[in-house]
Amino acid sequence: MRATLVEVEGEEAGTALYAMDWLRERVRWHLDPANCAGRVLVSLDAGGAITGHAIVREEKGDAGRAFGLFSTVFVDPPLRRAGIASRLLDAGEAWFRERRLAEAATWTSSTNAKLVALLVGRGYGITAHHVHEVTGTVMVRLARPLA
Repeated sequence: MRATLVEVEGEEAGTALYAMDWLRERVRWHLDPANCAGRVLVSLDAGGAITGHAIVREEKGDAGRAFGLFSTVFVDPPLRRAGIASRLLDAGEAWFRERRLAEAATWTSSTNAKLVALLVGRGYGITAHHVHEVTGTVMVRLARPLA
């Protein structure tokens, strides 16, 4: 999660947003059924090293309707363009469908051009904008219906 923040927001802003202890606890939070219905999905290489991850959870929208949220998606930069992110997104969307969620979504910085392009290429559209209170970054919500 920290690597994503640094890559998108830069070293100073990316490290200032959240302390490492908070980030660790956030991953644990997703794994505890008392907190949420969530999963941490990982991609491993042949030697068992993590090459990428996606954190997903069931979320409720303003109208109380449940949807699937990609909390984060990250692939080790030297391993990108090998289909890892697509496989992680496929696995997350499959988990959402198992839970009968009608929509998949994520929030990201509008400057996260790589993730935005990947998701738009998969049929996601920008459905909302929000200015992050801490950084002033324009955040975009990308979403698509799940069949």
